[in-house]
Amino acid sequence: MDWDLVVVGGGAAGIFAAISAKEACQEAKVLVLEKSISLLTKVRISGGGRCNVTHALFDPKLLVQNYPRGSKELLGPLYHFGPKDTVEWFEKRGVSLKIEKDGRIFPVSDKSASIIDALLGEADKLDVVIQTKKAVETAVKEEEGFLITLKDGTTYRSRSLLLATGSGSDGHRLAESFGHTIQPLVPSLFTFNVPTSPLKELSGISLPRVTVGIENSNLQESGPILITHFGFTGPVILRLSAFGAPLLAERAYRTMIWIQWVLFPEEEIFKELSKAKQEMPNKLFSSVLLFPMPKNLWKALLGASGEKNMRDLSTKELREISKKLFRDRYQVDGKTTHKEEFVTAGGVSLKEVDFKTMESKKVKGLFFAGEVLDIDGVTGGFNFQNAWTDGFIVGRRVGAVAHEAHHPG
Repeated sequence: MDWDLVVVGGGAAGIFAAISAKEACQEAKVLVLEKSISLLTKVRISGGGRCNVTHALFDPKLLVQNYPRGSKELLGPLYHFGPKDTVEWFEKRGVSLKIEKDGRIFPVSDKSASIIDALLGEADKLDVVIQTKKAVETAVKEEEGFLITLKDGTTYRSRSLLLATGSGSDGHRLAESFGHTIQPLVPSLFTFNVPTSPLKELSGISLPRVTVGIENSNLQESGPILITHFGFTGPVILRLSAFGAPLLAERAYRTMIWIQWVLFPEEEIFKELSKAKQEMPNKLFSSVLLFPMPKNLWKALLGASGEKNMRDLSTKELREISKKLFRDRYQVDGKTTHKEEFVTAGGVSLKEVDFKTMESKKVKGLFFAGEVLDIDGVTGGFNFQNAWTDGFIVGRRVGAVAHEAHHPG
Protein backbone atom coordinates (compact mmCIF):
# COMPACT_ATOMS: atom_id res chain seq x y z
CA MET A 1 0.00 0.00 0.00
CA ASP A 2 1.48 3.39 -1.04
CA TRP A 3 -0.24 5.41 1.69
CA ASP A 4 -2.18 4.99 4.93
CA LEU A 5 -4.19 8.14 4.19
CA VAL A 6 -4.72 10.27 1.11
CA VAL A 7 -6.42 13.59 1.83
CA VAL A 8 -8.16 15.33 -1.06
CA GLY A 9 -8.13 19.05 -0.23
CA GLY A 10 -5.48 21.25 1.37
CA GLY A 11 -7.77 23.44 3.44
CA ALA A 12 -8.20 23.68 7.22
CA ALA A 13 -10.00 20.31 7.66
CA GLY A 14 -7.67 18.38 5.34
CA ILE A 15 -4.38 19.69 6.74
CA PHE A 16 -5.57 19.28 10.34
CA ALA A 17 -6.69 15.69 9.68
CA ALA A 18 -3.30 14.88 8.10
CA ILE A 19 -1.46 16.30 11.14
CA SER A 20 -3.78 14.48 13.58
CA ALA A 21 -3.23 11.16 11.77
CA LYS A 22 0.55 11.55 12.08
CA GLU A 23 0.22 12.57 15.75
CA ALA A 24 -1.79 9.39 16.37
CA CYS A 25 0.66 7.15 14.45
CA GLN A 26 4.13 8.41 13.55
CA GLU A 27 4.64 5.61 11.00
CA ALA A 28 1.46 6.49 9.12
CA LYS A 29 2.18 7.57 5.54
CA VAL A 30 -0.01 10.58 4.83
CA LEU A 31 -0.41 12.47 1.55
CA VAL A 32 -2.40 15.67 0.96
CA LEU A 33 -3.46 16.48 -2.62
CA GLU A 34 -4.53 20.07 -3.34
CA LYS A 35 -5.72 20.95 -6.85
CA SER A 36 -4.85 24.67 -6.68
CA ILE A 37 -1.42 26.22 -6.22
CA SER A 38 -2.06 27.43 -2.66
CA LEU A 39 -2.95 25.77 0.64
CA LEU A 40 -5.31 26.97 3.39
CA THR A 41 -6.86 29.67 1.17
CA LYS A 42 -9.87 30.32 3.41
CA VAL A 43 -7.63 30.51 6.48
CA ARG A 44 -5.56 33.17 4.71
CA ILE A 45 -8.47 35.49 3.84
CA SER A 46 -10.96 34.85 6.65
CA GLY A 47 -11.71 37.60 9.15
CA GLY A 48 -10.24 40.21 6.81
CA GLY A 49 -6.90 38.38 6.79
CA ARG A 50 -6.84 37.98 10.59
CA CYS A 51 -8.32 34.43 10.70
CA ASN A 52 -11.17 33.90 13.15
CA VAL A 53 -9.80 30.58 14.47
CA THR A 54 -12.73 29.58 16.69
CA HIS A 55 -15.24 30.98 19.19
CA ALA A 56 -15.12 31.27 22.99
CA LEU A 57 -18.30 29.24 23.54
CA PHE A 58 -16.61 26.40 25.43
CA ASP A 59 -19.81 24.48 26.25
CA PRO A 60 -20.64 22.20 23.26
CA LYS A 61 -24.38 22.48 24.03
CA LEU A 62 -24.21 26.26 23.50
CA LEU A 63 -21.73 26.03 20.65
CA VAL A 64 -23.92 23.75 18.49
CA GLN A 65 -26.72 26.34 18.51
CA ASN A 66 -24.62 28.23 15.95
CA TYR A 67 -24.82 25.50 13.29
CA PRO A 68 -27.99 25.78 11.17
CA ARG A 69 -27.12 22.34 9.77
CA GLY A 70 -25.15 19.74 11.73
CA SER A 71 -25.87 20.91 15.29
CA LYS A 72 -27.16 17.51 16.49
CA GLU A 73 -24.40 15.53 14.79
CA LEU A 74 -21.57 17.79 16.00
CA LEU A 75 -22.48 17.66 19.69
CA GLY A 76 -20.59 14.42 20.42
CA PRO A 77 -17.48 15.31 18.33
CA LEU A 78 -17.18 18.71 20.04
CA TYR A 79 -16.76 16.99 23.41
CA HIS A 80 -13.70 15.24 21.92
CA PHE A 81 -12.18 18.32 20.31
CA GLY A 82 -13.80 21.71 20.96
CA PRO A 83 -12.72 25.38 21.05
CA LYS A 84 -10.68 24.89 24.25
CA ASP A 85 -8.68 22.13 22.54
CA THR A 86 -8.21 24.33 19.47
CA VAL A 87 -6.83 27.17 21.61
CA GLU A 88 -4.49 24.78 23.43
CA TRP A 89 -3.31 23.20 20.17
CA PHE A 90 -2.25 26.52 18.62
CA GLU A 91 -0.83 27.99 21.83
CA LYS A 92 1.34 24.88 22.32
CA ARG A 93 2.76 25.62 18.88
CA GLY A 94 3.62 29.20 19.74
CA VAL A 95 0.51 31.02 18.48
CA SER A 96 -0.92 33.33 21.15
CA LEU A 97 -4.68 33.81 20.78
CA LYS A 98 -7.05 36.48 22.09
CA ILE A 99 -10.80 36.55 22.73
CA GLU A 100 -12.58 39.61 21.35
CA LYS A 101 -15.65 41.26 22.91
CA ASP A 102 -18.10 39.25 20.79
CA GLY A 103 -16.42 35.92 21.67
CA ARG A 104 -14.50 35.50 18.41
CA ILE A 105 -10.95 34.20 18.83
CA PHE A 106 -8.05 35.55 16.73
CA PRO A 107 -4.27 35.28 16.81
CA VAL A 108 -2.75 38.11 18.89
CA SER A 109 -0.71 38.99 15.79
CA ASP A 110 -3.97 39.73 13.89
CA LYS A 111 -2.37 37.86 11.00
CA SER A 112 -3.72 34.65 9.45
CA ALA A 113 -0.11 33.84 8.53
CA SER A 114 0.46 32.91 12.22
CA ILE A 115 -2.15 30.13 11.89
CA ILE A 116 -0.91 28.99 8.47
CA ASP A 117 2.72 28.86 9.63
CA ALA A 118 1.75 26.79 12.70
CA LEU A 119 -0.23 24.28 10.62
CA LEU A 120 2.27 23.91 7.80
CA GLY A 121 5.20 23.91 10.25
CA GLU A 122 3.62 21.04 12.18
CA ALA A 123 2.80 19.14 8.97
CA ASP A 124 6.42 19.52 7.86
CA LYS A 125 7.78 18.43 11.26
CA LEU A 126 5.63 15.29 11.15
CA ASP A 127 6.59 14.45 7.54
CA VAL A 128 3.13 14.91 6.03
CA VAL A 129 3.62 14.91 2.25
CA ILE A 130 1.74 17.80 0.61
CA GLN A 131 1.42 18.21 -3.15
CA THR A 132 -0.25 21.19 -4.85
CA LYS A 133 -1.64 21.42 -8.42
CA LYS A 134 -2.84 17.81 -8.09
CA ALA A 135 -6.46 17.41 -9.22
CA VAL A 136 -8.13 14.07 -8.47
CA GLU A 137 -10.09 12.64 -11.39
CA THR A 138 -11.44 9.40 -9.86
CA ALA A 139 -11.26 7.35 -6.69
CA VAL A 140 -12.30 3.70 -6.68
CA LYS A 141 -12.76 1.30 -3.78
CA GLU A 142 -10.56 -1.79 -3.97
CA GLU A 143 -10.43 -4.81 -1.67
CA GLU A 144 -7.65 -3.35 0.51
CA GLY A 145 -8.30 0.37 0.11
CA PHE A 146 -8.62 2.92 -2.69
CA LEU A 147 -7.15 3.55 -6.12
CA ILE A 148 -6.87 7.30 -6.67
CA THR A 149 -6.24 8.62 -10.19
CA LEU A 150 -5.22 12.22 -10.87
CA LYS A 151 -6.14 14.24 -13.97
CA ASP A 152 -2.55 13.88 -15.19
CA GLY A 153 -2.88 10.07 -15.01
CA THR A 154 -0.79 9.56 -11.84
CA THR A 155 -2.23 6.88 -9.53
CA TYR A 156 -1.93 6.26 -5.80
CA ARG A 157 -3.15 3.46 -3.56
CA SER A 158 -4.25 4.25 -0.04
CA ARG A 159 -5.72 2.36 2.89
CA SER A 160 -7.97 5.33 3.80
CA LEU A 161 -9.34 8.26 1.80
CA LEU A 162 -10.50 11.62 3.19
CA LEU A 163 -12.60 14.04 1.17
CA ALA A 164 -12.00 17.52 2.62
CA THR A 165 -12.70 19.59 -0.48
CA GLY A 166 -14.85 22.33 1.05
CA SER A 167 -17.98 23.31 -0.83
CA GLY A 168 -16.38 22.79 -4.27
CA SER A 169 -17.95 20.33 -6.68
CA ASP A 170 -14.98 17.90 -6.84
CA GLY A 171 -15.57 16.34 -3.43
CA HIS A 172 -19.30 16.02 -4.01
CA ARG A 173 -18.69 14.38 -7.40
CA LEU A 174 -16.33 11.85 -5.77
CA ALA A 175 -18.77 11.28 -2.85
CA GLU A 176 -21.59 10.62 -5.34
CA SER A 177 -19.39 8.11 -7.17
CA PHE A 178 -19.31 6.14 -3.87
CA GLY A 179 -23.12 6.24 -3.63
CA HIS A 180 -23.47 9.20 -1.27
CA THR A 181 -26.38 11.64 -1.36
CA ILE A 182 -25.58 15.34 -1.80
CA GLN A 183 -28.01 17.78 -0.20
CA PRO A 184 -28.60 20.74 -2.57
CA LEU A 185 -25.93 23.43 -2.31
CA VAL A 186 -27.24 26.91 -1.52
CA PRO A 187 -25.49 30.06 -0.27
CA SER A 188 -25.50 30.81 3.46
CA LEU A 189 -24.45 33.99 5.33
CA PHE A 190 -25.66 36.82 3.10
CA THR A 191 -27.25 40.24 3.47
CA PHE A 192 -30.76 41.25 2.39
CA ASN A 193 -31.36 43.60 -0.54
CA VAL A 194 -34.45 45.76 -0.01
CA PRO A 195 -34.63 48.10 -3.06
CA THR A 196 -37.87 49.70 -1.81
CA SER A 197 -36.61 50.34 1.74
CA PRO A 198 -37.56 53.83 2.95
CA LEU A 199 -34.64 53.63 5.39
CA LYS A 200 -31.82 53.51 2.79
CA GLU A 201 -30.91 57.15 3.47
CA LEU A 202 -30.07 56.10 7.05
CA SER A 203 -27.23 53.87 5.80
CA GLY A 204 -24.72 53.25 8.59
CA ILE A 205 -27.21 53.38 11.46
CA SER A 206 -27.17 50.30 13.70
CA LEU A 207 -29.13 48.95 16.66
CA PRO A 208 -27.67 46.55 19.24
CA ARG A 209 -30.75 44.33 19.39
CA VAL A 210 -33.82 43.79 17.24
CA THR A 211 -35.76 40.68 16.23
CA VAL A 212 -36.13 39.83 12.54
CA GLY A 213 -38.35 37.11 11.09
CA ILE A 214 -39.25 35.66 7.70
CA GLU A 215 -42.98 35.87 6.89
CA ASN A 216 -44.90 32.57 6.58
CA SER A 217 -42.23 30.64 8.46
CA ASN A 218 -41.16 29.97 12.06
CA LEU A 219 -37.74 31.50 11.41
CA GLN A 220 -36.72 34.47 13.51
CA GLU A 221 -33.49 35.69 15.12
CA SER A 222 -32.47 38.45 17.54
CA GLY A 223 -29.29 40.50 17.55
CA PRO A 224 -27.58 43.62 16.13
CA ILE A 225 -28.76 45.06 12.79
CA LEU A 226 -27.12 47.54 10.42
CA ILE A 227 -29.10 49.63 7.93
CA THR A 228 -27.32 49.91 4.56
CA HIS A 229 -27.82 51.71 1.26
CA PHE A 230 -29.06 48.39 -0.21
CA GLY A 231 -31.17 47.08 2.70
CA PHE A 232 -30.09 45.33 5.89
CA THR A 233 -27.08 43.47 7.24
CA GLY A 234 -25.46 42.79 10.64
CA PRO A 235 -25.27 39.64 12.81
CA VAL A 236 -29.07 39.20 13.06
CA ILE A 237 -29.46 39.20 9.26
CA LEU A 238 -26.48 36.90 8.65
CA ARG A 239 -27.77 34.46 11.25
CA LEU A 240 -31.27 34.52 9.76
CA SER A 241 -29.85 34.00 6.24
CA ALA A 242 -27.89 30.98 7.50
CA PHE A 243 -30.80 29.30 9.29
CA GLY A 244 -33.16 30.20 6.46
CA ALA A 245 -30.76 29.34 3.60
CA PRO A 246 -32.80 26.50 1.99
CA LEU A 247 -36.13 28.34 2.40
CA LEU A 248 -34.74 31.60 1.01
CA ALA A 249 -33.23 29.75 -1.98
CA GLU A 250 -36.61 28.11 -2.56
CA ARG A 251 -38.23 31.55 -2.57
CA ALA A 252 -35.53 32.81 -5.00
CA TYR A 253 -34.49 35.41 -2.38
CA ARG A 254 -37.81 37.23 -2.76
CA THR A 255 -39.69 37.24 0.52
CA MET A 256 -41.26 39.48 3.11
CA ILE A 257 -39.42 39.97 6.41
CA TRP A 258 -40.55 41.75 9.56
CA ILE A 259 -38.43 43.71 12.03
CA GLN A 260 -39.36 44.23 15.66
CA TRP A 261 -37.61 47.50 16.48
CA VAL A 262 -38.85 47.65 20.08
CA LEU A 263 -38.56 44.43 22.06
CA PHE A 264 -41.84 44.77 24.00
CA PRO A 265 -45.25 43.23 23.24
CA GLU A 266 -47.34 45.39 20.90
CA GLU A 267 -49.86 46.24 23.62
CA GLU A 268 -47.10 47.48 25.92
CA ILE A 269 -45.72 49.73 23.16
CA PHE A 270 -49.21 51.17 22.68
CA LYS A 271 -49.53 51.85 26.44
CA GLU A 272 -46.17 53.70 26.45
CA LEU A 273 -47.27 55.87 23.51
CA SER A 274 -50.66 56.63 25.10
CA LYS A 275 -49.00 57.53 28.41
CA ALA A 276 -46.59 59.90 26.63
CA LYS A 277 -49.53 61.57 24.85
CA GLN A 278 -51.17 62.28 28.23
CA GLU A 279 -47.99 63.45 29.95
CA MET A 280 -46.50 65.54 27.10
CA PRO A 281 -49.46 66.78 25.01
CA ASN A 282 -47.63 69.84 23.61
CA LYS A 283 -44.46 68.03 22.56
CA LEU A 284 -43.67 67.25 18.92
CA PHE A 285 -44.02 63.45 18.59
CA SER A 286 -40.67 63.02 16.77
CA SER A 287 -38.88 64.84 19.64
CA VAL A 288 -40.18 62.34 22.22
CA LEU A 289 -37.71 59.47 21.95
CA LEU A 290 -39.59 56.82 23.94
CA PHE A 291 -37.45 53.80 23.07
CA PRO A 292 -33.67 53.32 22.74
CA MET A 293 -32.84 53.96 19.08
CA PRO A 294 -31.08 56.65 17.00
CA LYS A 295 -33.18 59.82 16.59
CA ASN A 296 -33.08 59.67 12.78
CA LEU A 297 -34.49 56.14 12.78
CA TRP A 298 -37.22 57.09 15.28
CA LYS A 299 -38.19 60.00 13.03
CA ALA A 300 -38.24 57.80 9.92
CA LEU A 301 -40.38 55.12 11.58
CA LEU A 302 -42.94 57.69 12.77
CA GLY A 303 -43.33 59.16 9.27
CA ALA A 304 -45.93 61.96 8.95
CA SER A 305 -47.24 61.28 12.49
CA GLY A 306 -43.89 62.47 13.85
CA GLU A 307 -44.65 66.02 12.64
CA LYS A 308 -47.71 66.28 14.92
CA ASN A 309 -47.95 67.37 18.53
CA MET A 310 -48.71 64.47 20.88
CA ARG A 311 -52.22 65.75 21.70
CA ASP A 312 -53.18 65.66 18.00
CA LEU A 313 -52.46 61.93 17.61
CA SER A 314 -55.53 59.74 17.28
CA THR A 315 -55.83 56.34 18.98
CA LYS A 316 -55.80 54.79 15.50
CA GLU A 317 -52.46 56.48 14.72
CA LEU A 318 -50.95 55.31 17.99
CA ARG A 319 -52.14 51.76 17.20
CA GLU A 320 -50.51 51.96 13.76
CA ILE A 321 -47.20 53.21 15.18
CA SER A 322 -47.28 50.46 17.85
CA LYS A 323 -47.80 47.89 15.13
CA LYS A 324 -44.93 49.31 13.05
CA LEU A 325 -42.50 49.29 15.99
CA PHE A 326 -43.54 45.70 16.75
CA ARG A 327 -43.81 44.29 13.21
CA ASP A 328 -42.32 46.50 10.49
CA ARG A 329 -42.52 44.74 7.10
CA TYR A 330 -40.01 44.91 4.22
CA GLN A 331 -39.86 43.18 0.84
CA VAL A 332 -36.52 41.43 0.29
CA ASP A 333 -35.52 41.21 -3.35
CA GLY A 334 -32.17 39.49 -3.70
CA LYS A 335 -29.04 39.01 -1.60
CA THR A 336 -25.48 40.29 -1.39
CA THR A 337 -22.46 38.26 -0.28
CA HIS A 338 -21.18 39.21 3.15
CA LYS A 339 -17.64 40.59 2.63
CA GLU A 340 -15.16 37.74 2.23
CA GLU A 341 -17.32 35.19 4.02
CA PHE A 342 -18.46 32.50 1.61
CA VAL A 343 -20.23 29.63 3.27
CA THR A 344 -22.41 27.06 1.55
CA ALA A 345 -25.27 25.07 3.02
CA GLY A 346 -25.69 21.56 1.62
CA GLY A 347 -23.22 18.76 0.94
CA VAL A 348 -22.81 15.08 1.84
CA SER A 349 -25.91 13.87 3.71
CA LEU A 350 -25.19 13.63 7.44
CA LYS A 351 -27.29 10.45 7.78
CA GLU A 352 -24.65 8.63 5.75
CA VAL A 353 -21.72 9.46 8.06
CA ASP A 354 -20.71 7.95 11.42
CA PHE A 355 -19.85 10.98 13.59
CA LYS A 356 -17.86 8.91 16.08
CA THR A 357 -15.20 8.45 13.37
CA MET A 358 -16.34 10.71 10.46
CA GLU A 359 -16.32 7.53 8.34
CA SER A 360 -18.80 6.81 5.57
CA LYS A 361 -21.56 4.38 6.53
CA LYS A 362 -21.54 3.19 2.91
CA VAL A 363 -17.83 2.68 2.15
CA LYS A 364 -15.31 1.43 4.70
CA GLY A 365 -12.18 3.59 4.87
CA LEU A 366 -13.82 6.65 3.25
CA PHE A 367 -13.94 9.75 5.48
CA PHE A 368 -15.34 13.28 5.31
CA ALA A 369 -14.36 16.51 7.09
CA GLY A 370 -15.33 20.17 6.93
CA GLU A 371 -17.62 21.90 4.49
CA VAL A 372 -17.86 18.95 2.07
CA LEU A 373 -20.51 17.77 4.58
CA ASP A 374 -23.96 19.32 4.95
CA ILE A 375 -22.68 21.31 7.96
CA ASP A 376 -22.35 25.07 8.16
CA GLY A 377 -22.01 27.56 10.97
CA VAL A 378 -22.91 31.21 11.32
CA THR A 379 -20.14 33.79 11.19
CA GLY A 380 -17.81 33.91 14.22
CA GLY A 381 -15.27 31.07 13.91
CA PHE A 382 -17.79 28.22 13.92
CA ASN A 383 -16.95 26.90 10.45
CA PHE A 384 -13.25 26.66 11.30
CA GLN A 385 -14.09 24.89 14.56
CA ASN A 386 -16.05 22.31 12.56
CA ALA A 387 -12.95 21.83 10.35
CA TRP A 388 -10.61 21.32 13.36
CA THR A 389 -13.07 18.97 15.09
CA ASP A 390 -13.77 16.80 12.04
CA GLY A 391 -10.09 16.73 11.10
CA PHE A 392 -9.03 15.67 14.59
CA ILE A 393 -11.55 12.82 14.71
CA VAL A 394 -10.62 11.55 11.22
CA GLY A 395 -6.92 11.72 12.13
CA ARG A 396 -7.37 9.77 15.36
CA ARG A 397 -9.34 7.04 13.60
CA VAL A 398 -7.00 6.74 10.63
CA GLY A 399 -3.99 6.81 12.98
CA ALA A 400 -5.42 3.87 14.95
CA VAL A 401 -6.05 1.88 11.73
CA ALA A 402 -2.52 2.68 10.47
CA HIS A 403 -1.03 1.62 13.82
CA GLU A 404 -2.73 -1.77 13.57
CA ALA A 405 -1.49 -2.18 9.99
CA HIS A 406 2.08 -1.32 10.94
CA HIS A 407 1.98 -3.45 14.13
CA PRO A 408 -0.12 -6.50 13.26
CA GLY A 409 -0.99 -8.84 16.10
